[in-house]
Amino acid sequence: MKKLFIFFIISLFVSACTLKKVEKHHGVHFLNKKQEKLTVNQSNKNDILKLLGSPSTKSTFDNDLWIYIERKTDNSSLTKFGSERIIVNNVLLLEVNSMGLLETKEFLDLNNMQELKFSEQTTENQYKKNTFVYDFLSSMRQKINDPLGKRKR
Repeated sequence: MKKLFIFFIISLFVSACTLKKVEKHHGVHFLNKKQEKLTVNQSNKNDILKLLGSPSTKSTFDNDLWIYIERKTDNSSLTKFGSERIIVNNVLLLEVNSMGLLETKEFLDLNNMQELKFSEQTTENQYKKNTFVYDFLSSMRQKINDPLGKRKR
């Protein structure tokens, strides 16, 4: 009876464990295959929305820039203490003109992302901390808190 109970407990623990790693998927599935179906100057907004759905991000400057993202991660081995490892990291940049046609298409995968270079220039702030409005409101606050001016500073 005792051996049967121990066997039951061990089998319960073993059956609860899985050997397959858990993968977290964010964005459009199989973006690399779906983007091949889009052709420049032939596909329009409706084709894009039907194939990929609504974009992750939209940017409107001269033309509409639609950004689609796919990211897949999984937990690494137990020796890495469960840190996440990136399996797939794809970004699709679609520029749609004012007529609704696909004008440019750029696909970036995990290898292309390593080649991007970012500017190291920084923008300095061009404003003063104590502007006229700030000084005015702080003096009004002092007058409201101490109308007779008798409070010690």
